[in-house]
Amino acid sequence: MHWSQTYSPLGSVGLSALVAALPVVTLLGLLAFFHVRAHLAAIAGLLVAGAIAIFVYHMPVPLTLTAAGYGAAFGLFPIGWIILNAIFVYQLTVETGQFAVVQHQVAGLSRDRRVQALLIAFSFGAFIEGAAGFGTPVAITGALLIGLGFRPLEAAKLALIGNTAPVAFGALGTPLLTLAKITGLDLHLLSAMVGRQLSPVAVIIPFWLVAAQAGWRGMLGVWPACLVSGVSFAIAQFLVSNYQGPELVGIIASIVSMVALIVLMKFWRPAEEQLIAEPPTGTAPPIPSHPTTGPVWRAWLPWILLSILVFAWGKPETKNFLNGLFAPNVHVPVLDNAVLRMPPVVPAATAEPAVFAFNALSATGTALLLTGILAGFCLGVGPGKLLQLYGRTFWRVRISLLTIAVMMALGYTTRYSGTDTTMGLALASSGVLFPFFSPLIGWLGVALTGSDTSSNVLFGNLQQVTAQQLGLPPILMAGSNSSGGVMGKMIDAQSIVVAAVATGGHHDSPDAGTVLRSVFWHSVALALLMGVLVMLQAYLWPGIVPR
Repeated sequence: MHWSQTYSPLGSVGLSALVAALPVVTLLGLLAFFHVRAHLAAIAGLLVAGAIAIFVYHMPVPLTLTAAGYGAAFGLFPIGWIILNAIFVYQLTVETGQFAVVQHQVAGLSRDRRVQALLIAFSFGAFIEGAAGFGTPVAITGALLIGLGFRPLEAAKLALIGNTAPVAFGALGTPLLTLAKITGLDLHLLSAMVGRQLSPVAVIIPFWLVAAQAGWRGMLGVWPACLVSGVSFAIAQFLVSNYQGPELVGIIASIVSMVALIVLMKFWRPAEEQLIAEPPTGTAPPIPSHPTTGPVWRAWLPWILLSILVFAWGKPETKNFLNGLFAPNVHVPVLDNAVLRMPPVVPAATAEPAVFAFNALSATGTALLLTGILAGFCLGVGPGKLLQLYGRTFWRVRISLLTIAVMMALGYTTRYSGTDTTMGLALASSGVLFPFFSPLIGWLGVALTGSDTSSNVLFGNLQQVTAQQLGLPPILMAGSNSSGGVMGKMIDAQSIVVAAVATGGHHDSPDAGTVLRSVFWHSVALALLMGVLVMLQAYLWPGIVPR
């Protein structure tokens, strides 16, 4: 059985888009304004999405149910698998007392919480994004900031805002590798274009991050640190993306940024340091107040292992080897190749695959688990203690795993029913203003799917086709889909839940709705800023487009 997507079931793309937006409005509205618990809000959004798919878009019931089940499975594996093991690694460092050493060393670099936020949320988060992606940087940096003494909501907010600049290149260039494959455009031209769009943004993000944390006056107190972090990252990002390719952009730029900030702190200190506030009376600190004995390298061992294993696991050679050993691809019954995507989203009717790929038991999540096991043994933690700690970690995140599963079920229902494409088409019909709305389409795609890669799959061809119809450079418009998508990363349901999980377990830990409200307008403002930048590149600086 084949079912063809239709993008204007109500006879008008604009009217159909208003109806198509109801699941997202339901989810975000319940989270942001009615303080409904995340998993209940997700269930409500999923029910609305299913009803619209069946009764408005006339998607067959079996396909609708299977799409939701496919999304839920993807939410648990690999996304839930990655989050569970990322939190496990962090909990291991806390339980062994080694994280106290990390805390004191970072504080030794600078006791100023603004500088610490730059180092962890921006620079180190970019490294994890460049190596792993899939929510891992938000989970790791959120937990690290909590361990350093940041308030849970502040940690979640900073982790989400900081995880922007490297997302377009993702884990080893995956979003752009996918975009090039989907559109047939040259990979290196796309990489160069995205580098030329995001380099100015990379300069802005550290200033924006600290302003969101400490206000504009607080930001001015550490403007040299913001400038060094952003400019060093932007230069490295530009050079690598333009002259090497997309694979190592995030990793190299983040390392350059971290080294530059560390060197700066050897010669400069803020005139007035802003220290971490003491926890309220009667609450226990999240980690020991004094470091454990032993060599300092032991404290950094889990993070060193994490960096090595996640990077190695993401290399194509390692992936191919592991996939050759064990990586079954399970074709989803009923749904696989049953849904046809239609023009103008694709040049001709194209069957949408539905394959549950294990990819060597989920590369990133398994690398995180192996990191925890190896680090545990090196730190003298026995198998029984490791298993007990893992069980406690699972119990802590059980509701969050359910939430992610339901939210991904919602995302896959909108994807296979075509409702998200309807919203993209509504923005694409903006004519001469299309360069402004082009990155907003990418922003919408990431906000809906939780992935810049998925957004490129969803809207990459749409951007290319619309650009050709309007006489605009396809490289510019396709690249802006990936560049604009980074701004949607901080508000997608997956990232919001991950941030809430990573900073949970404390007396003042935020729920998902509170986290969403703290970053929503930052996401919108940065997306609009990207729209203005692409508009200028299209009409005032056309020479910036690589040829």
